Amino acid sequence: MDEFVCNKLTEWGLSMLIERFEDEGIDTESLYCLGDQEIDALIIKLGPRAKFKKRLKLLKAEQNPAHQETVDSSAHEHEEAADSAQVWPSTSGTNDKGKRKLDLQGGSDGCQSPASKRRCDKRLGSYSEEIILSDVKNIMNYVHMRLQNGDNTKLNVFLKNKICDLETDKRELVGVFGKTGAGKSSLINAVIGVKNLLPSGSVSACTSVMIKVEANKKNSKYEADIEFIRKEDWEDELWSLDHIVRDNEDWEKDVDDDTVGRLSALYGEEWKNIPTKNLMDDKHFREIPEFLFSKTKTLTCESAGELSAKFVKYTRSDLEEGEGIEVKRWYWPLVKCVAVRVPNNNLLQHVTLVDLPGNGDRNKSRDKMWKEIVGSCSTVWIVTDINRAASENEPWEILQDASSLMGNGGECQQIHFICSKSDHIEDSDDHSAAAVRDFIFKRNMRAKKKVMTQFRTENKIKKHFSDECFKVFTVSSKEFLKRKYLQRDETEIPKLQEFLQELNDCHSVTLNYVSGAYGILSLIQGARCREVAGKKKEVCTELEENMRQELEKVRKPMEEASEAFEKCLTEGVENSKHSCEAKLKSILHPRKARGQKGAVGSSFHKTLKYVVENNGTYKTKKQRQINVNEKLSSCLTDSIDEEFRKTFPNEGKCGPFYGAINAFSLDTERLIQKYKEVELHLTFLQTEEEKIKMKLNKKIREHKKTIFSSLTGTIEANLRDCYKKAAEFSGKGSLEKMRETIEKHVHESKDTMFDQAKANMLMQLNDLKENILEKLEKTLKESMELSLKTDDYSIPDVAAELDLVKRHHNEVIGSPDEEMSLLGSDPPGPSAAPSL
Repeated sequence: MDEFVCNKLTEWGLSMLIERFEDEGIDTESLYCLGDQEIDALIIKLGPRAKFKKRLKLLKAEQNPAHQETVDSSAHEHEEAADSAQVWPSTSGTNDKGKRKLDLQGGSDGCQSPASKRRCDKRLGSYSEEIILSDVKNIMNYVHMRLQNGDNTKLNVFLKNKICDLETDKRELVGVFGKTGAGKSSLINAVIGVKNLLPSGSVSACTSVMIKVEANKKNSKYEADIEFIRKEDWEDELWSLDHIVRDNEDWEKDVDDDTVGRLSALYGEEWKNIPTKNLMDDKHFREIPEFLFSKTKTLTCESAGELSAKFVKYTRSDLEEGEGIEVKRWYWPLVKCVAVRVPNNNLLQHVTLVDLPGNGDRNKSRDKMWKEIVGSCSTVWIVTDINRAASENEPWEILQDASSLMGNGGECQQIHFICSKSDHIEDSDDHSAAAVRDFIFKRNMRAKKKVMTQFRTENKIKKHFSDECFKVFTVSSKEFLKRKYLQRDETEIPKLQEFLQELNDCHSVTLNYVSGAYGILSLIQGARCREVAGKKKEVCTELEENMRQELEKVRKPMEEASEAFEKCLTEGVENSKHSCEAKLKSILHPRKARGQKGAVGSSFHKTLKYVVENNGTYKTKKQRQINVNEKLSSCLTDSIDEEFRKTFPNEGKCGPFYGAINAFSLDTERLIQKYKEVELHLTFLQTEEEKIKMKLNKKIREHKKTIFSSLTGTIEANLRDCYKKAAEFSGKGSLEKMRETIEKHVHESKDTMFDQAKANMLMQLNDLKENILEKLEKTLKESMELSLKTDDYSIPDVAAELDLVKRHHNEVIGSPDEEMSLLGSDPPGPSAAPSL
């Protein structure tokens, strides 16, 4: 069974049939050939059979009515793509066995260009994008090989670098949050159609371990990469423990529950009887030597269930009774992240799902990765039980804590609030299927309405996300698989699958690669032209003037944005100076801790100790985040929140930075019409312009996160020595000494600290502006010089390759008229089968 059939069964909610279809050898071609008699023999149960027949009928209708011809054509095209992939000589140059010895126009290496074979075709046909991408990659690999065999001229080196730069793997991150027992693991399993991948249950999964779920594109195995924290980080944690234990008979009172939990999981309860200096002995890490050498541990299995049983000890703190997996030691305290790779899964081709802890971690490396991942998520899923969706505090607290990191400090465009267990209802013989479905439908509608109402009251979240960015889904993972009461479209898991499929759309990946290849081949062929020297000089003059004007159009809105930020930050600085000491007091003197005697005062003493040891941040036992730096910088961030969102919208299409870049144009389209003689050179410049704009948009997206976080980062840097000094106090009176140290420092620094934060942000904005202008000008100047001021007749003739890639390019961008003109009088071939 091939990937297309597997993906279709998963998409149709019939993943339980995958094994049966695989046993019977059903591939894409035989799928289209299935008749009623074969389907009846293949699928025993009436329900799945009826659903499959309906879906297959619709699938056939979507294709060319003569769908059998379509399949035959697609199969033929697959064979051709495979053939063209086999014509490459071995890069090692050591094994020529079986290599085809065919003539190549303009080549002397005895290898046939993929384009030479295509050139013999009577018509091109309509290829799936995946086949097109594979074909063009083969062509560019071949061209790269020929360039390597040529002279090492400046143009030759430039072209080889450009070909290598074509490869990009754009991945969308979807972050999945949710409290224990909300159904995150079951949801992920159901959405991707792999039932036993992530272990699920009522027991607590470790909140510190991120699990990435992505496609395995290398083989058909289920794999997991275990990435550990640094050995030094664990030594630091043990050193802190030793510092508490030494000369302290009541040390257990001073060790927080989180540390105790980590040590007990890793060493068992006997850790209390082992000298802390011996806890780093190699014998404790015999099963994970990779941790000692800062390497990644890889697990490989044939099935999802087998892999899940193997990696559970790296992600979970315990197992519930009856799970049947015996684990003696738990390694999650040492794990930074687990990357699970799933084979043959179309929904994960360009998407990574990340099962995320709620709000970071005390461990620095884990916390840094958590912030990077959350800030890189284009979508966030918040999973919670439908019965408490609007009233449950934890999901809303997660959103509140992470909203600035996802919004202005990140690139999140959508929040999906997912109400799980929507089918939950007491089983009873009195419930007819119709009554249950009606009850579930009405409850789901009520839940959606309540969640949307609650969202509109969450001002901290709404500063970063509008109503249009927030959607509510009701799902049941179990019902989706069992079909006891609901039809497929009555639980919204298919909608989430459709959403992932849209994110996976490989059109942009194919278009970017094919356009870039088309431009490079145009430059190669253009450089061989001898008769256009005068025209090239004339075109170059126009282009240089166009670039000068366009660069000014980019500069102006960015400078205006900096001026707007300066105005906002000036107000923020003044507010910060007036309110910082009151804000600090609310953290250092919380109401419950103001009577410092007794258990409460002792508890806050430990909390503040952890805060200063961790540079101003700490996550309490109840998962409440304390961040002194964010509190002190809050007036600054509040002052620029709205302006920042307008300047750097997460959609990345408008504003003074994205908008100015997207509007930039050398006007090559008009010049191509005016100077037909240098069309090849201008085509290259046109594709280069689009590529550099895409790269600059990516640069803006990454740098804007750093710019936004710089305000809090400057405050933290200013307070770092103060925290270090406060952390040194111990014994009687240390709570007051820590408070006084921090308060004194803030009082003495407030007149300069906030001005420094303002200056730092403005400096970073200016650096981004200058970097964009420099990169844009330098890249296009180099491209213009090499395309219009350089000739190299020694580089290979790529006329055939250019012709084929041009056809592919027209097909990908959807230009049937151009395609017909290229194909002559032959009509286009039949549509290919859907993209595999």
